[in-house]
Amino acid sequence: MSYSTYTTEAIVCGTRDRNTTDRSFLLFTQSGGMLYAEARAVRRENSKQRHALQDFTRVRISLIRGKSGWRVGSVEALENYYANAVDREARGSVVGLVKMLRRFARGEEAMTEVYEFIKVALAVLTQSQASRTFLDAYVQVHFLAYLGYVALGMLPAPLQHTNVTSAGALASKDYEALLRIQLESAVVHSHL
Repeated sequence: MSYSTYTTEAIVCGTRDRNTTDRSFLLFTQSGGMLYAEARAVRRENSKQRHALQDFTRVRISLIRGKSGWRVGSVEALENYYANAVDREARGSVVGLVKMLRRFARGEEAMTEVYEFIKVALAVLTQSQASRTFLDAYVQVHFLAYLGYVALGMLPAPLQHTNVTSAGALASKDYEALLRIQLESAVVHSHL
């Protein structure tokens, strides 16, 4: 019996050690949503997959669907957002967004638009930003809007239609307060 292999991009959102040398990975994939995949012997010193499968890394990965779940085939590291962050605040933004991704993105369903947004947002958050707290709130609210937890129509028009790469230009205390209110409301009503 042959198994199908799926090759896709993914962001490594978390890891869990299993047995002596195995590890499970929580992957947010471009074409399959959030899923767990197991890699055998990845914790060994001589493992070729060891360095590619680190938290906060965007990878091109081949996954094999077996009887007991997903298995990792080959892996190619494309970018580590945590390592590329310019300072401590940027690393904090990356970690915060990935934690939110782990909390709210559920199920093995294709979320291509969400994946593309998260990829761009992580790239922007690794850069030096003058208005980091505003940008963090902006990205989190728009991520929750993609998932249906926030109605963007409740925000002023500039906050609804601005691209994440140019969102920093809108930074103001009033806009940030509006974003924080929407964020808190979404988190309270999500039951997650």
